[in-house]
Amino acid sequence: MTEGKCSDNETSEEAITEMPVDGILDLHTFAPRDVKDLVPTYLDACLERGITEVQIIHGKGKGVLRRIVRAALDRHPNVVSYRYGRSWGATVVTLEKR
Repeated sequence: MTEGKCSDNETSEEAITEMPVDGILDLHTFAPRDVKDLVPTYLDACLERGITEVQIIHGKGKGVLRRIVRAALDRHPNVVSYRYGRSWGATVVTLEKR
């Protein structure tokens, strides 16, 4: 995007990305600054669809995303528990509507 101009497919506001709500959230394409708000929003969308087990893929790396994700999970009122997934690059979350 050029300074001050938008292409035909962009708006002057941040682009909104539609993503499937299927119980798997892959954070590889998101900036860490967006994850703090994205995780609770995604969990709420899962609950609305009756999905109570969610896999969040944050990657292994240095653990920055994992810490952000787990802090968001600690604050979410519908998170019953969470644990590592098949590897420590993912977290599996159990939700309960309260």
